[in-house]
Amino acid sequence: MSDPAALPPHRLDEAASEQIRQAVRSLCARFPGEYWRALDRERAYPTAFVEAMTEAGHLGVLIPEAFGGSGLGLTTAAMILEEVHACGANAAALHAQMYTMGTVLRHGSAEQKTQWLPKIASGEVRLQAFGVTEPTAGTDTTSIRTTATRKGDVYVINGQKVWTSRAEHSDLMVLLARTSPKTEGQKKADGMSVFLLDMRLALGKGLTIKPIRTMLNHATTEIFFDNLEIPADCLIGEEGKGFRYILDGMNAERILIASECIGDGRWFVDKATAYAKDRVVFGRPIGQNQGVAFPIARAHAQGRAAKLMTYHAAELYDAGKPCAEEANTAKLLASEASWQAADTCLQTFGGFGFAEEYDVERKFRETRLYQVAPISTNLILAYLSEHVLGLPRSY
Repeated sequence: MSDPAALPPHRLDEAASEQIRQAVRSLCARFPGEYWRALDRERAYPTAFVEAMTEAGHLGVLIPEAFGGSGLGLTTAAMILEEVHACGANAAALHAQMYTMGTVLRHGSAEQKTQWLPKIASGEVRLQAFGVTEPTAGTDTTSIRTTATRKGDVYVINGQKVWTSRAEHSDLMVLLARTSPKTEGQKKADGMSVFLLDMRLALGKGLTIKPIRTMLNHATTEIFFDNLEIPADCLIGEEGKGFRYILDGMNAERILIASECIGDGRWFVDKATAYAKDRVVFGRPIGQNQGVAFPIARAHAQGRAAKLMTYHAAELYDAGKPCAEEANTAKLLASEASWQAADTCLQTFGGFGFAEEYDVERKFRETRLYQVAPISTNLILAYLSEHVLGLPRSY
């Protein structure tokens, strides 16, 4: 009998896709700008929003129906996150549960899926933490130092992670650690393993979480592991093959972040367009001036182009085809388009763009993140240069 979690996702027709988009828009209408501004001031987690999205089934979109999810693909997940951002909301508390799902679905054991997927789909537990980046390694993932040492029926974890967002609000973490030294493998990526860690059992028993306050409300943290013992059955897939497993998650992450950037771009263009029509200076709407209109039009065009690449990448991912080039390109184009749209919107609003009540400054800060995370623009260009164009490796 085939594994239901390995079956290809359902494809939606245009009418069904629009129905989902409309459902997300209706839900987001219950959480207007005032809600997000209040959270931003207090650096608070959007609990009510996450619960509403979970109850509506949107966070279980990638989980097969056999485990209580919708059994849909990354294309649908991208649509959901795009609409969240196009409505002026923020999906930072949602997307990790989607992109980490690929690692569990494609490489987790039958027991792990049976134990966790129904609970994730129902909202009983949250999977929103992805423990990969470290202070000394940065984006050089093969140089991580966190170790997992097998001792009988447990692994002992020691090390440190940084920029592990939502750890304080997640029950489970997908953790990458070294189970053998970098020097022992034929390749730099050999010897890394992935674990599905129940943080509720680990907190205070070798796991410490330290919040990092940043320029935007992203609930990010630093994590310390001090002789933390976890059951051996937390291992996902085979020991030593973790790096290739998380590549699935990384491609999904880049596609989903690109979709959020597309949503941001739409929001900025719509916001700037409406303001440029209504704002009258020197006896005429400022949008009548080409110096105002043309940057908005260009931002619209750039966003449309990025959207085509993003959904092309998502379709390849759903079909199980290689999509690293497309996922990286989508993230590059979409993040640059959203940042250009953000700058244009702020410039269109002028001084009022810096006023909290218009939400422009909040969204401006939020979308700037994606020039840096989850991978920087320069690292994407380095990947495309070497792996797509065949140019000499630069690092």
